[in-house]
Amino acid sequence: MINTSDKSGSNTPSHTSKHHGTFWLVCSLILSAIYSYLALQIAFSSEYVVQDDARQHVFWMLRFLDPDLFPNDLIANYFQSVAPVGYSNLYHLLASLGINPLLFNKILPSIIALISTAYCFGICLQIFPVPFAGFMATVMLNQNLWVKDDLVSATPRAFVYPLFFAFLYYLLRRSLLFCLIAIALLGVFYPQMVFICAGILILRLLIWERGRLQFSPSRHDYLFCAAGVGVGILVLLPYAFKSSEFAPVITLAEARQLPEFFSGGRSQFFNGNPWYYFLGGRSGIFPRFFWTPITLYLSALLPILLLVRSHVPLLRKLTREIVLLLQIVLASFFMFFAAHALLFKLHLPSRYTGHSLRIVVAISAAIVLAIILDTVLSTKFVQNKIYGYIQRICVLGFIFILIILLLFYYPLLLNKFPKTSYKVGNFPQLYEFLQKQPQDTLIASIAEESNNLPTFSQRSILVGREYAIPYHLGYYNEFRQRMIELIQAHYSPNLEDVTKFINKYGIDLWMLESGAFTADYIQNNTWLKQYFYSKLTEDELVKLTNNIFKNLQQGNIPALSKVVTNCIVAEIENYMVLDAKCITQTKP
Repeated sequence: MINTSDKSGSNTPSHTSKHHGTFWLVCSLILSAIYSYLALQIAFSSEYVVQDDARQHVFWMLRFLDPDLFPNDLIANYFQSVAPVGYSNLYHLLASLGINPLLFNKILPSIIALISTAYCFGICLQIFPVPFAGFMATVMLNQNLWVKDDLVSATPRAFVYPLFFAFLYYLLRRSLLFCLIAIALLGVFYPQMVFICAGILILRLLIWERGRLQFSPSRHDYLFCAAGVGVGILVLLPYAFKSSEFAPVITLAEARQLPEFFSGGRSQFFNGNPWYYFLGGRSGIFPRFFWTPITLYLSALLPILLLVRSHVPLLRKLTREIVLLLQIVLASFFMFFAAHALLFKLHLPSRYTGHSLRIVVAISAAIVLAIILDTVLSTKFVQNKIYGYIQRICVLGFIFILIILLLFYYPLLLNKFPKTSYKVGNFPQLYEFLQKQPQDTLIASIAEESNNLPTFSQRSILVGREYAIPYHLGYYNEFRQRMIELIQAHYSPNLEDVTKFINKYGIDLWMLESGAFTADYIQNNTWLKQYFYSKLTEDELVKLTNNIFKNLQQGNIPALSKVVTNCIVAEIENYMVLDAKCITQTKP
């Protein structure tokens, strides 16, 4: 399986025959399946389990099974409106076949991972025809994908990997039709990546020849560029002319006025550290866990090795397509800075580097690892015939230790590998009680558990931290106003304020959490504390939460707390559900 002979005279950890290529591809797919199996165990560990982001992007799809769910629901309507057409239609198709969207959401990541793994292996061989390197690229890619929740979310961003990989693979294979299909699919699943595809195609019109930059003499490059950019424009045009009821997109100036965008906020973007602003987080080049596993840092050595290429025999196997990695980097950086210049019209800058550069570093690190292994096997000590047995022990021992460390032991050292961000519902009685309520039931609550109710109970909530996405003001202004009025009513000493709030929004049930009327609750609530600790003291929610905190400390009693005993209809552990109609009929 590992060939130690090469025409160049060096030992090499690979064999370019079809047999060895198939072997390492199968190994890659098996490893991907193992990681997927670990995630599936968590996904099906309980009846009430849902992926964190699926609570936003999938819960509304239950409408595909029952159109009467979530009637006139602001939250469901918003997330349905921003879902890419390909993504929503895929789930709709499966739902029409009787497959629950939440079930499909758990199975889909495994399928995406296998497809991405196969394409990654194929791309690596087109650039560096060493099957062992292809295997190592897929190992590091899979480890990277499973330490964050992009892939496992099965939301639009998960489709970046199989579709962008497909684009790169067919581009290298000069397969125009499949290349265009991949661009079109990216346009309907994750439109941002179409810009990077277009940038790569344009950059391929330029080549470095005889010490200077010049236009490519290949007609294929111009054909691919014209056709690819054309398809990209066609699939993006609907987005350009689409009028949204939730427009406009928030501007940079408006975002700077909201605590939600600062440290500790729901959509943290600004943090006061200029280095981190451009290197990490939603605003930076390298999102969280970008360099996990640590072996990805080896990719930084590839440019150095290329400078001494003539002294590294295995690098002779590199094809001219190594330039594709540079083209991906340049196109990604261009879009990254364009997104910063047009905040937030092109959404988040990190979306243009976080996905594409992962591919670059995985393949680059794999090439470096293959060269390191080749160098070790090329030493005189290993090659000396006198040490034949020692040679075999060294070769097999080194490879065995390397594979064990990278494939099995290292992931176990990571915190929660694979990272699935699955949320487990711990209150089945609560969900079952709410499921029995009419489908048009609207629930008001500031408790963290309210984020799970649309998914587990299929009932609408007025607001919830999970759904507080501030990028479209047509949605968020109304959402935020609801939040302000809910907090005011929740802690108002006047029962008439509570009644007016209930009547205004048509609240049917009010869910309270134990301790919700204490000052400590303001400080510890995952949603309220972003306002309590914010430095934007002129913000309405910041003022409101701080005033409520002071009032509670002074012993002021919210009127809502006085009707709990009379209006409670369900009590499950530390949650109480009140009948809103009972509240309105209670005399002050």
